[in-house]
Amino acid sequence: MTIKKVTSREFNQDISKIKKVCEDSPVYITNRGETTHVLMTFEEYQKLTGDTENIVDLLAMDDCGVDFEAPKLKGDLFHPADLSD
Repeated sequence: MTIKKVTSREFNQDISKIKKVCEDSPVYITNRGETTHVLMTFEEYQKLTGDTENIVDLLAMDDCGVDFEAPKLKGDLFHPADLSD
């Protein structure tokens, strides 16, 4: 895997081209000669981090291992506004 380096100026001038390049390998983006960012596909990022769940999957979980019971509210949930002056 060959890692491509581009300057932040090159990146800003042709984002579409750089996005295509990162489909094959990560792209290092430099600023004044220092590598400051890495662009990669989301699929590669998920492989790297082991993060394959998304928020929809997490919210749909029946048993997440956390016991939580919301407290019951007492009284009215709202009060009419008093607009008399």
